Amino acid sequence: MDSLVKFVQDEFVTKKDLPEFSAGDTITVYYEIKEGNKTRTQFFKGVVLQRKGSGTSETFTIRKMSGTIGVERIFPINLPALQKIEVNKRGKVRRARIFYFRGLTGKKARIKEVRR
Repeated sequence: MDSLVKFVQDEFVTKKDLPEFSAGDTITVYYEIKEGNKTRTQFFKGVVLQRKGSGTSETFTIRKMSGTIGVERIFPINLPALQKIEVNKRGKVRRARIFYFRGLTGKKARIKEVRR
């Protein structure tokens, strides 16, 4: 049964060509919002906390600061409303999931940039 699901996902789900990014990177996600009969593009810029899952069910979590309040959003990789992803900065972190980042404020919340 599991191989059948994997076969259907590989064959019929369209894959988008997205840039490589991982935890610690600062990215901007552009996605489409429908309001009534109109659509508009909105963006969400923040630090990637984690990438979770594999294949078509993969998701990634982004955290940004809106004033003094932290806002997190989870995006599926194959979201139809997802238009593009831009990698703004590559971050150097030692972990794949940086949940400790939630508790950091001020200068401690900086992530060292990696030049690639």
